[in-house]
Amino acid sequence: MTKNQIEQEIAQLKMDYIGLQGDIEKLESTGHSKMIENAERRLAGMEDRLAELNKQLAEATE
Repeated sequence: MTKNQIEQEIAQLKMDYIGLQGDIEKLESTGHSKMIENAERRLAGMEDRLAELNKQLAEATE
């Protein structure tokens, strides 16, 4: 994966992350606890992927 591709994937993940955070806020206001748990697991997966991509980006720029 090229540096540009990594940066694009990071940007997309960040946008998705922000959107999912907004969805969680809406779910919290309506009391959908099971859906919140699933969304929080997805957020955790996104965080792991972002960490992996940031590591790859750091290695690509060295």
